[in-house]
Amino acid sequence: MDYRQAVDRWLKFQDLDRDLRRELEEITDEKELEDRFYTSLTFGTAGMRGIIGAGTNRMNRYTVRKATQGLARFILNQGEEAKKKGVVIAYDCRHQSPEFAREAGLVLAQNGIKAYVFAELRPTPELSFAVRHLGTAAGIMITASHNPPEYNGYKVYGSDGAQIATDLANAVLEEIGRVPDELTVPIMPLEEARAAGLFEVIGEEIDDAYQERLRSLAMQPVQNNRDLKIVYTPLHGTGNKPVRRILRDLGFGQVQVVEQQEKPDPDFSTVRSPNPEEHEAFAQAIEIAERTGADIIMGTDPDADRVGVVARDETGEFSVLTGNQLGALLLDYLLARRKERGNLPENGVMIKTIVTSELGAKIAARYGVETINTLTGFKFIADRIKQYAESGEKTFLFGYEESYGYLIGDFCRDKDAVQACMVAAEMAAYYKRQGLTLYQALRRLFDRYGTHQEELVSLTLKGVDGIKRMRAIMERLRRFPLREAGGITVREQKDYSRGIEGLPKADVLKYLFEDGSWFAIRPSGTEPKIKFYFASVGENGEEARTRLENLKRDVMKIVQSEEIA
Repeated sequence: MDYRQAVDRWLKFQDLDRDLRRELEEITDEKELEDRFYTSLTFGTAGMRGIIGAGTNRMNRYTVRKATQGLARFILNQGEEAKKKGVVIAYDCRHQSPEFAREAGLVLAQNGIKAYVFAELRPTPELSFAVRHLGTAAGIMITASHNPPEYNGYKVYGSDGAQIATDLANAVLEEIGRVPDELTVPIMPLEEARAAGLFEVIGEEIDDAYQERLRSLAMQPVQNNRDLKIVYTPLHGTGNKPVRRILRDLGFGQVQVVEQQEKPDPDFSTVRSPNPEEHEAFAQAIEIAERTGADIIMGTDPDADRVGVVARDETGEFSVLTGNQLGALLLDYLLARRKERGNLPENGVMIKTIVTSELGAKIAARYGVETINTLTGFKFIADRIKQYAESGEKTFLFGYEESYGYLIGDFCRDKDAVQACMVAAEMAAYYKRQGLTLYQALRRLFDRYGTHQEELVSLTLKGVDGIKRMRAIMERLRRFPLREAGGITVREQKDYSRGIEGLPKADVLKYLFEDGSWFAIRPSGTEPKIKFYFASVGENGEEARTRLENLKRDVMKIVQSEEIA
């Protein structure tokens, strides 16, 4: 359907939400209308995300209803047993998140599927846990993670508590595609749904069960944690209550929360971006840490599935650890403690993504732990966890990705910043007792395995023209493969669109170089961006940084050249 036909269809719908109608009628820019209606929101590596507003390519009550109707049809196709299990729904602090959660629940109720809806905002990992704890057929998380305030999103989880993998996502998408009109999806009135037992509000019982499993991950006595001074910021999101609760229960009595960022705020008014990858997000926390003499700072993103950690570097200044660095530290700490306690299994496995640093693989190998690589997106890590849990072939020990996502205990099947905060704090306390900062512990890893440097470069390319540009970049590199960059010869080019290494097909290219450096390129599945991942290794920081800068310079020169139209 032409986008203009879609616009007219919305304007002619008599029962169109008044606010959405007003918004639509005030648009005079034809390009803006095209962007809103030229396509429908679809699922990427982390579900469906979009700007809130009127249009088929926007997050609103109608696109939420359509997605949920498709999910309901998928569940009904699985039979009566799946229907009886129901669906659990959680949401974060974003604009219209509670409303979208309610809309989803009422669509499910209309289809005779029970909805368990959290009474107030909860982290994404707790939604994953709740699916498994309640034994539901699926889960829905209303969140746009760390995207800007104007965004919201919709993640679908399978019965194992993981984001639906490619095959299930395609099946749900097929059902969504069969929904003829997002404007006319029926919902059951709230009171009727409650009276019929098809809309149940949940909360504290799930919180308590989740926290109990968190406590089981502790690796040292609580008295060892008392001296660590922590500054924590939830960045206006969902992490405040669960993170503070687990830290308190594990004996961390010196935790100061950034007061201005403690309360939920859909506008994230104190930060440019509520993303722990952005160093600016920690500005207020660093001020407090400097004043109070804190040892570490931790910050979770709005839906608390990712965490950033800040520690004192070699100069004594607070510096943000990269996602790769924190992952390497957590992995080494967990494996070392397990080895000390004699519970490091012979069939242990660490799972990471293909764009995550190879430092973790080197650490795992030293402990006799196998490394498994997956595509980008934690759902692929979760899918491997499920396979190994069912087969007993391997024992999952740790999973992570460079974008600050970590998982230790598989009672959740998505990255879990609450778990990661708990273990990172325990790790910092452990090293403090040895007179070491986290940066000094990281330096020990570099001394043993080589200094690893990584950097992510993202190009934002919005709208129809942006999509064309991304396609042109990928086509250029496929048609004319690099032979060298940064003065180093290419050892191997991997094109994951061919379905290599036993992985699903994906629009990703990765170049491996003779000196151990590499770079990968992929269009984002959740944002209008194309991402470039650069990595190098050297005997020291200067050598590693020089190699990375030379590699990045040559690659970006090609990408930004005029020949790519």
